[in-house]
Amino acid sequence: MTTQKLTLTAAALMAAPALLPSSAVADAMSDALAVIEAHREIPTFEAQGAPFDAKACMADKSVFSIPVSMAIPFNVELQKAMKRAAADVGFTYTTWENQGASDTWIQGVNQAIAQGYDLVDVAGGLNPEMLGPQLREASEAGLKVTTSHLYDESQEQADFVDGSAKVDFRGAGELLAAWAFVETEGKPNVLIIGSDDVLPTGPFVEQIQKSLSEYCPDCKQDYLNVPVNEWATRIQSGTQSALLSDPGLNYILPIYDSMTQFVTPALRIAGATDVGMASFNGTPFVLDMVREGTVQMNIGESLGWAGYAAVDAQMRTLCGLEVPETLGIPLLVFDAENVETAGVPADFDSGYGDTHLAGFRKLWGLED
Repeated sequence: MTTQKLTLTAAALMAAPALLPSSAVADAMSDALAVIEAHREIPTFEAQGAPFDAKACMADKSVFSIPVSMAIPFNVELQKAMKRAAADVGFTYTTWENQGASDTWIQGVNQAIAQGYDLVDVAGGLNPEMLGPQLREASEAGLKVTTSHLYDESQEQADFVDGSAKVDFRGAGELLAAWAFVETEGKPNVLIIGSDDVLPTGPFVEQIQKSLSEYCPDCKQDYLNVPVNEWATRIQSGTQSALLSDPGLNYILPIYDSMTQFVTPALRIAGATDVGMASFNGTPFVLDMVREGTVQMNIGESLGWAGYAAVDAQMRTLCGLEVPETLGIPLLVFDAENVETAGVPADFDSGYGDTHLAGFRKLWGLED
């Protein structure tokens, strides 16, 4: 354990009894610290499904993936990883390049049907309900339909979807709540910023609120809902309003980390130098903000790992195998202590180790 971790832990444990003398509060602090510590270690690979001969199963198969937008770096990197995984196995994998317009998504599904692909995947946040008629047509034409990195593990997939590579958004919510509780020494007054138009936002925010309430039933929390297409215009103003109306606000949790760039100007204008911020996704420019001290913590997930896990789910769908309920991507805390392991400047895949590469190859029968 490093000096920084010792300092954080000791300060939090000493503060809890002083703030509220009940043993329940001290227990809550210990629980929150345990959640954080569980996500500090470089992860090791754990298979989410049984081994299978992927090369034999996928020899004549093809996958057509439609990301929500290739203008989003997250989607670019996720698609690169999925292509690498497909190349390892040796099957045709096509990314439908688009800039996020609904008509191009429709064109993509039509292309997959016309060219006889075996599976069409909607990836990186694209809700299949937005393409319901087209995806149902694809299903009727014999294509399998999957989603990648969309649903929380607790959410049911659409009835026309055959398999989903789900994400532990609730786990990220629990971790953000634990971090805010510890960082404020047991007295969080939190502004949560989310987007209700993004499908997993509901369970994500619910878990933050639930965990905060369990740690501290009387502590304050507010929620600011900003649709994705209004981030640039409403997050800053909404944050400034929250700071003005509640001078005691001491932590901000913008749940998707690209939001942080719009929170920072509000903090600067308000002179709120003592208000902390933590988020989720591991986007490189936000990890750089952690290194610079603008953001205190970012929960990262390896997109290389996520891409391989998503392809695993696609192959299992095509091979008639049970699809795991989760991508199984570990969540990793990046703070001032370890953020340089993510690269300087940061990138999408450093800092997580590479055990998943050999793990998936073994799982797929590509090596002993």
